[in-house]
Amino acid sequence: MSDATVASERRARRAWAPEASLEAAAALRLLMVRPWLVAGRDDDAIATVKRNVDAVRDTLSRLGWVLVIERDVVRLRKTPPARRSAHATAGPSPRMCQWFFLLVAAAESMGRRVGLGTLVTAARAAAAEAEVATTGDLGERRAIVAALRMLTERGVIEELDGDVEGYVQEDNPPVLLAVHHTRLLHVIANYSGEHDPVSDPAGWLAAVEREPDASRRMRCRLVDDTVVYACDLDDAEADWLRRRSRGDDGGPLADAFGLHLERRAEGAAFVMPDSTYRHPWELGPLPFPASGTVAHAALLVCNWAAAEVGAVAGLPAGWRRVPADDVADKLAELASDHQAGSGGWSRDLAADPAGRLRADVWSLLTGLDLVRATDDGDWLFSPACARWPAPRAKSPRSQAGKTAAGQPSFEFGAGDDADLA
Repeated sequence: MSDATVASERRARRAWAPEASLEAAAALRLLMVRPWLVAGRDDDAIATVKRNVDAVRDTLSRLGWVLVIERDVVRLRKTPPARRSAHATAGPSPRMCQWFFLLVAAAESMGRRVGLGTLVTAARAAAAEAEVATTGDLGERRAIVAALRMLTERGVIEELDGDVEGYVQEDNPPVLLAVHHTRLLHVIANYSGEHDPVSDPAGWLAAVEREPDASRRMRCRLVDDTVVYACDLDDAEADWLRRRSRGDDGGPLADAFGLHLERRAEGAAFVMPDSTYRHPWELGPLPFPASGTVAHAALLVCNWAAAEVGAVAGLPAGWRRVPADDVADKLAELASDHQAGSGGWSRDLAADPAGRLRADVWSLLTGLDLVRATDDGDWLFSPACARWPAPRAKSPRSQAGKTAAGQPSFEFGAGDDADLA
C-alpha cells in the first residue's frame, strides 16, 4: 500500500461524522452527571465512551481532567468546582462524608465478600484510631446508610443480599456486600503530595484546587457552573472572556459538549439546546426551570425580582438586592395565588412560605448561583434571573397538573451578543 493511500485512509478516519460528534457530546454530558460508570449497570454507557474515547479525552484534556478506563469501570477525575461551598451545600452532609471515607478505609482491609455489620465495625475502629467521635445514635446510623449508598452508586460496594437500610434498626442486619478493591483506588480523584490532608487539610485542598492557567480556569468554570459573571473575574480571566470565549476556545468547547455559548455583557454561560437532553435528571442535581413547588416558586420569584425590583447603586449592572422579609412576603402572595390541591402547590410548603418554602427556594437558587447573600442577609438576584419570562396566565381548567417552570427563554440580562464587556 502506497504512502498516499495510507494518508488518504487516515484523513478519511479523521473526517467529521455528525452522528459521532453527537455521541461523543452525549458521553461527555453523561460523565459530568455520572463520573463513575461500572460494568453490569452502565454497560451501554461504557461502550459509548469507549467508541468515542479519543474525542472524549481530547475535550477533557483541555479542562485538565483525566478519564480512567479499566475493564469494569470508567472514572472521570476532575478538579473541584470554583464555587466549592455552593456545591458542598447541595451535596452530602459532613457527617455522611466522614462515614464515607471511614467505610473506604475499612473496606480496604476486608475480603471480597463481607457482612454489613463487620464492615461498619471496622469503620468504627478506624474512627477510633483517627480520634473521630462516634455516637451510635439514629442520626449517625442514617449517615452510615447514606454513605453506603454513595459507595454503591460508585460501584465500590455491591449489595449481594439484603438491604443496607436494615442498619438503621439493628447493628448486624443480614446483608452481604461485595467489595471491589480495585475501584477503591479511584475514590480520591486528585491527590496532592505537597500537603498532608490530616495535618494540613486547608493546604491540601488549596493545592488540589490550584489552577495557575487562566484559560483553563475559565473553561472549567463554564463547564462546571451555571453562569460565569464578569464581575467575579480577575484581569486575566476577564481578558479571556473578552477575546477567547467564542472564537478559539469557549465556543468549540461548548460545541464538544453539544451545548451553546451564551455571551452577554454581564458574563457567559453554556446553555442547552432543546434537543440536547432527553430527561431533566440528565442536567445534574439542580435542573432549572423544573417541575415541582420549589422550582416553580423559585422561577416566579426570579421573574418578580428581574421585573419589579429596582437597581441599587453600588451593585454590578443587572444585580438586584431584596430584603429576605420581602422575599417571604412575595412567596406568601404566590402561595395564596397557587392554592394547594390538584394542580396547585404542595400544601405543606404553601402553608409555610417564610420558613420551609423560602429555605428550599434559597437552597435551589444559591446552588445555581442565581442568588447570593449579602453580609446582612439580603438576597442578591443575578442578571441571569431575567433570562426566563414570566409564565403566561392559564385558565383554571388548563392549570390542573401543569406548571409554568418548563417555559424556556433566551434573555440573559440587558445586553446582547454585540454588547460585550
